[in-house]
Amino acid sequence: MTAKPYAALVRFSESFLERHGDSYLGVGWTKRQEDADARYRVMLELLAGERGRPVTLLDFGCGASHLYEHMKAHQRVDIAYSGLDLSRQFLALSRRKFPHLTYYDLDILEDDRGLPMFDYIVMNGLFTVKCNLSFEAMLEYFRRLVRGAFAKARKGIAFNVMSKQVDWEREDLFHLPFEMLASFLAREVSRHFVVRHDYGLYEYTTYVYRESS
Repeated sequence: MTAKPYAALVRFSESFLERHGDSYLGVGWTKRQEDADARYRVMLELLAGERGRPVTLLDFGCGASHLYEHMKAHQRVDIAYSGLDLSRQFLALSRRKFPHLTYYDLDILEDDRGLPMFDYIVMNGLFTVKCNLSFEAMLEYFRRLVRGAFAKARKGIAFNVMSKQVDWEREDLFHLPFEMLASFLAREVSRHFVVRHDYGLYEYTTYVYRESS
């Protein structure tokens, strides 16, 4: 991990887990439980067109598996959940909590052969904080990971980034312009995408599908 620029993002999230434990504060990028719940709800609305049909979902950057806990609380028995994370600390925690689930400890930017296909992949919070990375370095990481995740999704992916439609921007956050996102997706991923800026937070979520939803 030490040679990878995005190792700083993993260390950042682990520092919050060490301070706050298994809680919404422990993932390092949300300050209120209701904000975390809103993100989980919006992420799962990627699957709205399924109407309760069984699907497989990979929580990419699963952390402490709070998305799975949200699914259980809302009785989403139609979703077969798996998790992936680069943090050994978070993976150990998730595996202790949910030993019956499948978790993946791998970096798809190095080798994705150990990761199977899923119907849907969600990346919640992976691209909101950039720590000390430059915008250009974070943008390259974002592009590579979105392309890599989409290659493993049969139907679609979801991710969130910080919005440019704010009163002020923080240097340690990743504020991505709409037009830059749209150009990248249309050219390199898929022209079938939906941008959600309607849930009251200073960010937006994008759904990217293989086919028109």
